[in-house]
Amino acid sequence: MLWLKALHLIFMTTWFAGLFYLPRLYVYHSMSDDSISNDRFKIMERKLFFGIMTPGMILTMVFGLWMLADGAWAAFGSHLWLQAKLALILALIIYHLMCGKFLFAFRDDRNTRSHVYYRWFNEVPVLFLIAIILLAVLRPI
Repeated sequence: MLWLKALHLIFMTTWFAGLFYLPRLYVYHSMSDDSISNDRFKIMERKLFFGIMTPGMILTMVFGLWMLADGAWAAFGSHLWLQAKLALILALIIYHLMCGKFLFAFRDDRNTRSHVYYRWFNEVPVLFLIAIILLAVLRPI
């Protein structure tokens, strides 16, 4: 079980690294106005999303679900902290998919959002991280 938890945390860290960095790339990409920069950002964003973030998300889910199947699932109904954590993870997956939507908008030169929007959007995963870690460690409910 400790190996599963370690692998879950390793890939969760990888996933969050991408969730923190990709929206920051969107900030800079939305401010760029030359084709060389635009092309460079498109490559960086694609590699980060498909090469780091998405595999990190998938492996986080695999090891998390494995841990649930390995014993924690039996306690699911009586542990509100676990239900809240899973709800936040579902919202985080939606955030991840929004990052993908923005990736395709930039790729197709259809971005309509400003760097200010992406600066605010970039702060969202911090809130998820704090809430998920507090729920997992403190188990307050």
